[in-house]
Amino acid sequence: MNQTRLRVAGVDVFIEGTGSETLLLIHGWPDSYRLWDSTVVALYSQYRCARFTLPGFNISLPPHASSLEELTDTIRQIADAVCPADKVTLLLHDWGCIFGYEFAARHPERVRRIAAVDIGDYNSDACSRSLSITAKLQIFGYQFWLAISWILGISGLEMLGNWMVRTMARAMRCRTDPAGIRWQMNFPYAMRWFGLRGGLKHAVQVAFACPLLYIYGERKPFMFHSPEWLARISALPGCEVQGFATGHWVMIEQADQFNTRLSTWLNHK
Repeated sequence: MNQTRLRVAGVDVFIEGTGSETLLLIHGWPDSYRLWDSTVVALYSQYRCARFTLPGFNISLPPHASSLEELTDTIRQIADAVCPADKVTLLLHDWGCIFGYEFAARHPERVRRIAAVDIGDYNSDACSRSLSITAKLQIFGYQFWLAISWILGISGLEMLGNWMVRTMARAMRCRTDPAGIRWQMNFPYAMRWFGLRGGLKHAVQVAFACPLLYIYGERKPFMFHSPEWLARISALPGCEVQGFATGHWVMIEQADQFNTRLSTWLNHK
């Protein structure tokens, strides 16, 4: 496949594929732009796919923690660079959902539609109410562990920080090569639990003014969406919901089925 690389706001952006619609693909923890390899192959002949590794997640660069505002502005700059004359379609996963939702809320005029994977109304009261005490403790346990990993790494205990994050990734059945997982990828969890760089207290409540495809893995101990939100999204024109018999990394665990479902929705103009 032909690939074009742009440098935007200190981030390498890779553009592949053809078509009139530009997809902006944003990964989450503990991944990179390579999370979307099979998806780009599947969509290459119909869509122009732009992807990048989130600031702070590129392990070849010095550790860097961005604020929510900085991350949102970086996404804006990338969207403007890869598609200056039209709206982009967002394809999001995990923390990419949280940062992508914020971008869509702040710049709705730049977003055509959104395909989001496994993170829904994560910051709503309805989502909180839907979680059992056990689920809340599980969420706190893994997220605080990863936040501590970041604290240790930035304090000079990098080997311990890396052991912690790789141990958690293995426990969560993450398919990413452990060699590509480092403590600095955990800064969003330090944002969440320690208020790093202003934290997430100013994040908007998840809501959309554009069509949404929401895909989630059903084989998990807890969900990052509420049943009420699923029902509300399913009833909106142009919006669809699909559960898969997978864990968190749907696009890897059932790549062919995921890519087919995504392509079908994208092609339904």
